[in-house]
Amino acid sequence: MTDELPRLTEAPARKALGQHFLFDPDILRRTALAAGPVKGRTIIEVGPGPGGLTRALLNEGAAKLICVEADERFAVALETWPEAVDGRLRVYQRDARKINWTTIIEESGGSMPAMIVANLPYNVGTPLLVDWLKTGDWRGEMALMFQKEVAERIVAGPGTPHYGRLAVLTHAVCDAHIAFTLPPGAFRPPPRVDSAVAVLTPLQPDKRFADLETLEKVSTAAFGQRRKMLRASLKALAKTRGIDATEWLESCNIDPTARAETLTQDEFRALAERLASA
Repeated sequence: MTDELPRLTEAPARKALGQHFLFDPDILRRTALAAGPVKGRTIIEVGPGPGGLTRALLNEGAAKLICVEADERFAVALETWPEAVDGRLRVYQRDARKINWTTIIEESGGSMPAMIVANLPYNVGTPLLVDWLKTGDWRGEMALMFQKEVAERIVAGPGTPHYGRLAVLTHAVCDAHIAFTLPPGAFRPPPRVDSAVAVLTPLQPDKRFADLETLEKVSTAAFGQRRKMLRASLKALAKTRGIDATEWLESCNIDPTARAETLTQDEFRALAERLASA
């Protein structure tokens, strides 16, 4: 590891940006490689902070590393790295929630699909993931550090406590699993909860569900009142399309008295398709 990291570690984390930094080289390398080899690939990293994971990704042979950092202190420092000077590292000081990802990949001379590897700031992780799930073929494999509870919600299956909208959306386009978990003490400053790296691998094109907007509406309504039967929780959404919730469910061979947590991915897809055609 080069000598730029010691200087950057002196900058304190900013709570408002959800910053919690990792410095352990072994953990950083495991995170960098959690979704597979990065050698020769274009990688996107959001919230690099002092650059520990950035350095691990460069050391593992990333061909083009695109870092998006909202904190001026770290963005400016990363731009002085030799890899930034020679173009292998491209740094954007921006809000990651407002970026056109295809544009910055093209501007940086990167290739698609790009991997996303990041220790995500806690306050933007979920909305960023939902945005990435809805995007097109520019996005490849993802290895993302979240609060453990959020990671469990991403990978959950039907009938499990963490199953909800986020899992339904994730499994519509990706396979997902938790690679490993970390205690608060692994970070500086330590968060109040455990963290976990979730790995998401895109499904083959013919296995993906294209209409995530409608799928999100259905799953949001279904889990918004998860203790209610589906005929009740989906009633308002059905009404917006001029259909009866019970008839909608029965047309998809789903028991109207069932609850959201029992539905499979295929059943949620069937509901979304029927709603879209209403």
